[in-house]
Amino acid sequence: MFKNITIYITFFLYVFNLSAQKLIQGKIVHKVKSETLALEGANVYWKNTNVGTITDESGDFNIYSSDKTNKLIISFLGFITDTLTISSDKKFVHFLTEDLTTNLDEVSLVDRKKSSKLSFTANQNLILVDQSELLKAACCNLSESFETNPSIDVNFSDAITGTKQINMLGLKSPYILISEENIPMIRGASQAFGLTFTPGTWVESIQVSKGTGSVINGFESIAGQINTELKKPFTDVPFFLNLFVSGNGRLELNSHFNRKLSSKWNTGLYVHLNQRNQKVNNNSDDFLDVPLTNQFNILNRYQYTDLTKGWVVFYNWRVLNDKKQTGQVSFDPNYDRNSSQIWGGEIDTKRFDSALKIGYVFPEYPYKSFGFQAAYSNHNQESYFGLRKYDINHKSFYTNLLFNSILNNTNNKFKSGLNLSVDSYDENIENTNYSRTDRNFGTFFEWNHADIEKLSWTAGVRLDFNNNIGAFITPRLHLRYAIDSSTILRISSGSGRKAANIFAENQSLFATNRKIFVDKGENPFYGLLPERAWNYGTSISRNFKFLNKNSTLVIDYYITDFINQVIVDYEKEGVVSFYNLDGNSSSKSFQVTFDVNISPQLELITSYKNDKVLIDYRDGRKQKQLVPENRFFFNLSWNSIKNVKNQQWKYDLTTNGVGSQRIVENSINPNFNQSPSFSLINTQLTRVFSSSSEIYIGIENIGNYTQKNPIIFENEPFNNKFDSSQVWAPIFGRMFYLGLRYKI
Repeated sequence: MFKNITIYITFFLYVFNLSAQKLIQGKIVHKVKSETLALEGANVYWKNTNVGTITDESGDFNIYSSDKTNKLIISFLGFITDTLTISSDKKFVHFLTEDLTTNLDEVSLVDRKKSSKLSFTANQNLILVDQSELLKAACCNLSESFETNPSIDVNFSDAITGTKQINMLGLKSPYILISEENIPMIRGASQAFGLTFTPGTWVESIQVSKGTGSVINGFESIAGQINTELKKPFTDVPFFLNLFVSGNGRLELNSHFNRKLSSKWNTGLYVHLNQRNQKVNNNSDDFLDVPLTNQFNILNRYQYTDLTKGWVVFYNWRVLNDKKQTGQVSFDPNYDRNSSQIWGGEIDTKRFDSALKIGYVFPEYPYKSFGFQAAYSNHNQESYFGLRKYDINHKSFYTNLLFNSILNNTNNKFKSGLNLSVDSYDENIENTNYSRTDRNFGTFFEWNHADIEKLSWTAGVRLDFNNNIGAFITPRLHLRYAIDSSTILRISSGSGRKAANIFAENQSLFATNRKIFVDKGENPFYGLLPERAWNYGTSISRNFKFLNKNSTLVIDYYITDFINQVIVDYEKEGVVSFYNLDGNSSSKSFQVTFDVNISPQLELITSYKNDKVLIDYRDGRKQKQLVPENRFFFNLSWNSIKNVKNQQWKYDLTTNGVGSQRIVENSINPNFNQSPSFSLINTQLTRVFSSSSEIYIGIENIGNYTQKNPIIFENEPFNNKFDSSQVWAPIFGRMFYLGLRYKI
């Protein structure tokens, strides 16, 4: 398999080299007294063409050679424009000279560019996360990309698979619409492990929206929406390499290859390989602390850009093979599979997906555009946990047609369109088959009124026809009111629905010997009703000076009320029950976040969150198990000033304080029903040697805090009370990691 990958990459690089134009790289700087400073935002373009670029914050630029001219023009306001003759592709440094003949007063504005920031102009409560935020932690994949984000909670799902899950507004990820470039991605069969299938180096940016999202992306968003933007071949560097090694035996390689095929076509090949073959059992419970893994993941992207005619096209395909082995340290699948003597399991996932996006902007009317999206995926998982078998095949087809324009003026824009999706599920649970097909046709309309200085809103509604749910309407409303130039008030409301894929979303139950009971009904979703909820929220944000430092205070409060919910009931030992809500279920989430720039190089973010998630179980109303009511967050981020060689130090320190969590009763610890509070401290130091290379070293869980005896009845893994799902703290203790990034 790896031999085939090597052959493919070699062939791909050969084709690239045949068709690629030369890449011209340079750096634009200027002198201030005796100091050499980078010039950000300088214009760089080929003479008598419309092909150009601008320099980044380091003064660097990349531009492909032109077959029409070798004259490169460099210009910047307040400086003398220079014309360079380019005769080679060797990287160069060019000094611009200040134009002393101009009579402009100089104004210097110095501020730190935030890697994660709240949008003050968006109508939704939107947090923008750029690539530099993702580099603050190990961030091997998307599930680990939120360690430094106080709005997203990261937890382990169980003590067997080592999988991390995310929560928002007190609710698990199935209630969050997770999309990739605005195409729903982590859903259905991929809910349990799908976040680990997107490598962190592939991600360009993340947008986190609290509350119900836009009707354009579907009706499944209840707690919020997370959208990831992948790196684009047109703007990504020609070559990128990331090597990573961790103390728990994880080895990882990420490599990007981007080439320009013509003046309008660019392509990129993104390769991700990781493995862990080191058996770790630090707590001596005879079970692996982290599973053995082996994954290869390849993404191939094509981008067509014709800005003069208004066309942009993206096409990509991806293939993934992910294998995990877990269980007792002595487990050997070649001999012990289906054995009742040694407990172990394997999870083998093969996935293929592809997507096509076509966008057209009317050249004479830039506010008017068409968009078309189409995506297909085939997700096949074969797995067993001890003597339990779970297989699922999920085929998904999704299309979206959009039209954007204005109502009378550009302050009133609208988006309308049609959506068609088909999802086919085929599951085998302990030799019992469950199959169904969901077909959905929807139409939507969203009106966006923009008034930055006063009241603005986004109001949307969609009508859907679903073969298993019927016809229904989904309304969404987001209001933004500027109390003054520094204070923003937001209010949102909307509904959401989803089909509960009870086994795919709760695979940690298979790492137990609990008996499974499902209330049978007439509905196609395992006999259970589809889930439905309303979400209401308000947020106030204010920029101000604190001790003469630029600061931001954000206060959020959101309520999610379920009309119907599929209850996952672990309250009785040895049993897990699924049934429809009979009573009330709600999540009330309060969060206050304070952000202060102590200096242009030093930023501090602190946050407190309170999640009250109360559910009417059959034996009474309780806080949802394993959901901490209180959380604290602290992040200190420092960057040194870059010198002319782009050399720099970066340091991050993050503390997550996790409050007490309710634990369901068990016969091993009958009086243990609340976990203790604890804190996790992570840190990372990065040395940037140049614009091309850097190394980073980090420590996760500095205090080496772990949950003692995370597996119930670990000495009797075939006992019906064996349970590895009651995890409230890390299993693996202190972990060191080291990485290298290189790009050209």
